Amino acid sequence: MNKHKLGFIRGRLRSVKFALNGVKLLITTEDSIKTQVFFAILITIIGFYFSISINEWMFQIIAIALVLVAEALNTAIEKLADFIHPDYDEKIGFIKDIAAGAPAFAALFSMIIGSIIYLPKIITLF
Repeated sequence: MNKHKLGFIRGRLRSVKFALNGVKLLITTEDSIKTQVFFAILITIIGFYFSISINEWMFQIIAIALVLVAEALNTAIEKLADFIHPDYDEKIGFIKDIAAGAPAFAALFSMIIGSIIYLPKIITLF
């Protein structure tokens, strides 16, 4: 393998290392991510209990990923805004509120997806 390809591979491995460290930091330090991971695990267990279909799994996994990605990006934006301007600022507050809207949208649509998947199954239990 030539030196250029080895450098490319090392660069990608370093990128993966940084990404995994970011996931670790999110899960160990951010309450919102901890909460979302808890719900992701819970809904995954419920998915196994109800033996949801492959298509339902795909939608559920996409919904979980959407919420986690939105939470992660919101956290990054909030941390960056606090770093740039640690004191209260109306414009920074506006930006942070908009960023907080992303995980709210993601959670709302994830609940709709969950309702479409699980409400018919729950109704048949009664």
